[in-house]
Amino acid sequence: MKQELETLLQQATAEITIASSEEALQELRVKYLGKKGALTTLMKGIGAVPPEERPAFGQVVNSVKDQLEELIDATLGSIRAAAKAERLRRERLDVTLPGRCKPLGTKHPITLVIEDICEIFAGLGFQVAEGPEIELDYYNFEALNFPKDHPARDMQDTFFVDDNMLLRTHTSPVQIRTMLKHAPPVRIIAPGTVYRCDSDATHSPMFHQIEGLMVDKGITFGDLKGILTVFVNQYFGKNIGVRLRPSFFPFTEPSAEVDIACVICNGKGCRVCKNSGWLEILGAGMVDPEVYRHVHYDPETISGFAFGMGIERIAMLRYGISDMRLLFDNDLRFLSQF
Repeated sequence: MKQELETLLQQATAEITIASSEEALQELRVKYLGKKGALTTLMKGIGAVPPEERPAFGQVVNSVKDQLEELIDATLGSIRAAAKAERLRRERLDVTLPGRCKPLGTKHPITLVIEDICEIFAGLGFQVAEGPEIELDYYNFEALNFPKDHPARDMQDTFFVDDNMLLRTHTSPVQIRTMLKHAPPVRIIAPGTVYRCDSDATHSPMFHQIEGLMVDKGITFGDLKGILTVFVNQYFGKNIGVRLRPSFFPFTEPSAEVDIACVICNGKGCRVCKNSGWLEILGAGMVDPEVYRHVHYDPETISGFAFGMGIERIAMLRYGISDMRLLFDNDLRFLSQF
């Protein structure tokens, strides 16, 4: 029996010494020291040992057990220390390296233009008003002097939801909704998203507008020109020329297109302005009396003007963008410039 214990100790020592993982050591612990392990099996044979030799045999068994447990624990410690050292080597940080900065988001150029324009008009006493993007035909067309059979409806290619609902083609419905809720004086601007069936380098099926409305007693066309001139001078520069040309809009009379001196060539003439020296930026006019009747205002006692501009066009002029589609492509190389 003593010889068997020595053989078992030698064999176990050899196997434990070459073990390379915690899992292998745990298997060896069970193999030799478990309830059904080799050492436990030998101890069960103590009955075959003469009585006078049993105490010495028990001491040898306990000594072998202690040696194996110490060897397993020591080997396990070495394996864990080696694994920790390898993990520290792989996860080592060089604190002398410069930090990796995460890129910060920036505001979209459309947002920047809207905020700048709203700030200018806020300084002129205008408040921001908003309305739904899915609109009733009444607010989008009829209340703005577009009867059902009016040919001016063909000026705007419309996305209809059904016969009576549509994606708004301009933010003018906000003006109607505001006048229905508030008696004069009214002084608002209405920024927002609008939709039309159109798509190319200078048009998008979804784009943004800011429209303005000022209604009170004694408002004249001169007030309209003065307000718009102040806006142009604050946004594009004091020396930018402004001119108004006769035009037509169903909801204003008289109506005008507003041009500014080309910001690319300073009015000298270039490809952008088609060598005219002028760029159209918005439409405007005095509110048609027929519109007042839809909102229960008395056209005999009050007057006012309205104007509207496309934000994408303003952004293209402000930042020198040649293709409107760049504003919607979500290319981070483009957007990071703002």
